[in-house]
Amino acid sequence: MSTERPNLVFLMPDQLRPDFLGCYGGRSVETPNIDALAERGVRFGSAYSLHPVCVPARASLMLGMHALRTGVLDNTHWIRPDYRACGLATWPELLAERGYYTAAIGKMHFYPWDARHGFQYRAIAEDKRWLHVRDDYFHFLHAQGHRKYHGNEHAGYFENKGAIVNLLPWEMQVDHWVGEEACRFIERHGQAGPFAMMVGFPGPHCPYDPCGEFLDDVDVGELPEPVPNAGNTPLLREQTIASNKRPWNGVDHSEFTRDQKMRVRAHYAAEVRQIDRMVGRIVDTLRDHGLADNTAIVFASDHGDALGDQDLIGKSTYFQSSFQVPMIVATPGAVATVRDDLVTLTDVTATLLRLGGADVPHHMDSRPLPGVGLDGTTGRAPEALIGALAGGWMIQDGPWRLAKYSTGEVLLFNLREDPLEQRNRVADPACLPVFRDLDARLTQAVMAGVSSSHFALQIGGADLSQSAEFGREGWTRVYPNLV
Repeated sequence: MSTERPNLVFLMPDQLRPDFLGCYGGRSVETPNIDALAERGVRFGSAYSLHPVCVPARASLMLGMHALRTGVLDNTHWIRPDYRACGLATWPELLAERGYYTAAIGKMHFYPWDARHGFQYRAIAEDKRWLHVRDDYFHFLHAQGHRKYHGNEHAGYFENKGAIVNLLPWEMQVDHWVGEEACRFIERHGQAGPFAMMVGFPGPHCPYDPCGEFLDDVDVGELPEPVPNAGNTPLLREQTIASNKRPWNGVDHSEFTRDQKMRVRAHYAAEVRQIDRMVGRIVDTLRDHGLADNTAIVFASDHGDALGDQDLIGKSTYFQSSFQVPMIVATPGAVATVRDDLVTLTDVTATLLRLGGADVPHHMDSRPLPGVGLDGTTGRAPEALIGALAGGWMIQDGPWRLAKYSTGEVLLFNLREDPLEQRNRVADPACLPVFRDLDARLTQAVMAGVSSSHFALQIGGADLSQSAEFGREGWTRVYPNLV
């Protein structure tokens, strides 16, 4: 890589699982532009979103902290508004302090939706489900005589479980708009100095609404078959059905046939093709403006999508299809590499900071990704993953994954022996020592995380009765009091 500080581009589709990408072995859809990133960078085969729901994943990315510590555990939470007064800073704020021009294009899922959180340039598209948000995409459509549509305004929406053909032409669709806005930023501001741009594609999140021309080229015969429902989580399935029947979606998945699942998968694959098209546009624009040789590109998603696996849809579980994510880091001069280190989506935060020459604050849980040319990251030992949402906790260590849900359902899988997560071993006497060990470690991690999440209430990390400084008038708390 150039000795100059590189430009940073973080591409993040919403709800993209890796097995629908060619570079991850997906055969149902051609993704040449995303595959090309993997061919000139590091592809991680064991990357996970520890908080596989849109908002918790994004809050952890912004602050580089585990969701148990941010307190953002579902889509009704967000980062506390006084986070700066508490001594915290987002990664774009930290890079801006280093002289980067920071930009956010597309879906960020902030509250309020037009917040900046350190992004100096914003072009907003909170679409797919946020029809009442008057964002930049809303005004673009209005100027063209169009508007945002709910999925239920499309023919076949309910019977096809959200799989539809978008009423808007491709040039008006949100992922096209986001890609073109990213290109416009590069054209206007790319030469002015180092920039750090996050591009949030709203797809392939439901509704599964591609343009017809992209759907025509999907090889349905190569689509991965849905993983069978082993009957391990009937209450979790009922909870998911109830959530999706609410007005934001309105689809009833009580009956979810194989044909319906395969239709959803075909439409999802077509949406992935659309995003691949725009990734190619962005990379071409960097190249056309002489910026490709000094730009690092990170590609990842906030979580996956069950797409009918286990008779489930969407995310928010700790099944493989929900919380495994693609992760690719392409830096100038890098050699194509595949790594199996256990890494997390939140590690993107520290990676962007280090690529930009910024220090990683000591309170962050994020660590730079190994193998991407950053000092001190090679050979880091694999460690257990701890996942947390309002409705579930998870620990994964080696081949074993233990998940506990608010429904009371507890799942223990040996992924080496049972990669499709069919045989729940939690009641197997032979697995009792494994269960007890994982359960104890998960409980300890959750306890520590909950305690740490109250850092703004802590008066100090030591016994202040022995502090002369505390004894003087005017003592104030130091933030963040996180170790």
